[in-house]
Amino acid sequence: MNRQERADFVARELERLYPETPIPLDHTDAFTLLVAVVLSAQCTDRKVNEITPALFAVGGDPARMAALGVPRVHQLIRQLGLAPQKSKALVGLSRMLLDLHGGEVPRTFEALEALPGVGHKTASVVMAQVFGVPAFPVDTHIHRLSKRWRLSPGKSVEQVERDLKRVFPESSWNKLHLRIIYYGREHCTARGCDGKTCGICRKLSVRALRGAV
Repeated sequence: MNRQERADFVARELERLYPETPIPLDHTDAFTLLVAVVLSAQCTDRKVNEITPALFAVGGDPARMAALGVPRVHQLIRQLGLAPQKSKALVGLSRMLLDLHGGEVPRTFEALEALPGVGHKTASVVMAQVFGVPAFPVDTHIHRLSKRWRLSPGKSVEQVERDLKRVFPESSWNKLHLRIIYYGREHCTARGCDGKTCGICRKLSVRALRGAV
């Protein structure tokens, strides 16, 4: 199987396994999703979802988040990794949204990535899941599985994103990146699969031996 054939097979399998693709981070609008994604760096979505209800109750929009100030935000998210940096980022981006964007989350990659604490991956999640713009955010699961499935050499996040965008139709990106994440968490985990154990890895190995498409 060549790379495109492997990608087509993976896409079919994942669509069968995950016909629905709910966003794993709890949120109610663009701002709360942006905050949740910022908080999710080096943290599990489950832990973020445990923390955000109390945070959103008092800081669920840019004005209220900015008014809380860094010490109070830190107190609310202190259980999360990198809490000091994230506290500063949340207050800083909230103030920037108020000063430059009328309190609204901007709809461009450039404007999003100019916000404190917001990198390309975070911007991609917001653009894809809130505004419906095709994007392919690459997290640790996608990076790992892309290499195992020989869809990308995986030398950098940027390369993985470029490689995946070449082999998957643009119309599938927003759902597919979530499907890969779900599969990486539930089946093809970092320690639970050696590239031959989970269903997709095993089937790809068999098909490669048989020369099947």
